[in-house]
Order: sequence, then C-alpha cells, then structure tokens
Amino acid sequence: MAKGLFRPCIDIHGGVVKQIVGGELTDSSAVENFVSEKNAAYYAGLYKKHNLPGGHIIILNKRGTPEYDAGVKAAKEALAVFPGGMSIGGGIDVSNALEFPEASADIVTSYIFNGGKISLEKLEKISTLVTPERLILDLSVREIGDEYRITTERWRRISNISINSDNIAGLIPYCKEFLIHAVDKEGKKHGIDKNLANLLYQFMCKWNFPVTYAGGIRCLNDAEYLSNAGLDFTVGSALDIFGGKLKFEELAEKYS
Repeated sequence: MAKGLFRPCIDIHGGVVKQIVGGELTDSSAVENFVSEKNAAYYAGLYKKHNLPGGHIIILNKRGTPEYDAGVKAAKEALAVFPGGMSIGGGIDVSNALEFPEASADIVTSYIFNGGKISLEKLEKISTLVTPERLILDLSVREIGDEYRITTERWRRISNISINSDNIAGLIPYCKEFLIHAVDKEGKKHGIDKNLANLLYQFMCKWNFPVTYAGGIRCLNDAEYLSNAGLDFTVGSALDIFGGKLKFEELAEKYS
C-alpha cells in the first residue's frame, strides 16, 4: 500500500482563516486557536507553490448568514488561485454545489444524512449532480461507547450511523474519497486517535479507497503513523503557518 500524503486545509470563519477547536463550534461562537492576518487566497497560493493538491477548504459558519456569504467569497478567491487543487465544503447541498464549477473544485458534504440516517435519495441526487469523481463525503465522527458515530450539522449532531464495514462499503460507488475528522481531537493538538486510524486502515486494506484523516496531529510521529497506514492526513493548528510548532515546509517536503 502506498504511503499517505499531506493534504492541507483552509478553515474559514466569518470570511477569515482560522483554526478552531472543532467540537466546540456553535452557531454563535467558536473556540479559536489561531486567527490569520492572511487571507484564504494566500494559503491556496502557498499550497500550490509546494505542489500539495487534494487539500480542502471548509466554511465553518451557518449557511444563510452574512458570515457564511463572506466565507463563500473567500473560498472562491482561494479556489481561483489553485484551480483543481482544493475541495470546498461547509453547508453544501444540491442547491448550491454547482456554484463552484469554474474552479473545478471537488465538493465536500455531509448533506446525505437526514434525521441521523443516510438518505439514499439525497446520496443519489448529489452524486449524480456533482458526479462521483468530484464528490467527497464528510464522515466525521465522535467516539460513543465502543464505536465511532458519524456527526453532522457542523459536528454537533451525533447520528445513529457508526463507522463500520457495511456502512462504508455502501457509500464507495457514489464518491471519490472520505474525509474523516476525529471531532473530539480536532484543534486540540493532543495527538491522533490511533484506534480510529487503525479502523480506517482496515478499510483501506479491504477496498483500497482514499481516506483523509484529520484531528489532533501534533508532531511528525503522528504524521508518519498515518502515512504508514496509507491514510492521507490534514494538519491544522499544529502547523507553524497557523501558530503551531510543526514546520509546514518539512511536512510538505516529506509527504507530498
């Protein structure tokens, strides 16, 4: 199995690039680790310069607010800097997924969930609209008891769907990749969730299907663990470009 690669991220809150504690995000507030003076387009240019395709831009505000609209504007500016190099997510469904075709952006979404369950109708609609070649499913999770349950609505609602072989297999024909945040680790820089990583590794071995892990990466050893498991990975708050100590250029050179 090929080693996993570094997939960069741009998180946008109120039109501004930020790093937050993911599990603490609400409609009215966010626990901020870092607020950038540079715009989203700057980071997209940096990732393009270092040949790091496959990253994602996530708009963290609630759709239908001025803050969300500011996020869309910032995201589109970034996508234009690195055409085809980054995906876009946050509040995206069948009604607005085609706002981004000019940048050839892949779409990240958890739109397929309804009332804590997978809606086959929604899944088929957005997969047909976007095409599986451009669709990335956000299957971000929280650990509940002895299983990992998918979360929706910006990681605040815990669904009835656990990450297991049957549930994963049924989604593969509809998309190109899974993006899986370990929500309780996100933004805390306390280390990765190795149990989740090992579970995802089992899926990788069975289906050889792309998975990007996010949440808690704080050092090169964490990155190496995920890469050796064949998992692509994204790093946020721990990076020096976002106020952390982990050297972006070192990570980019080793895992691109």
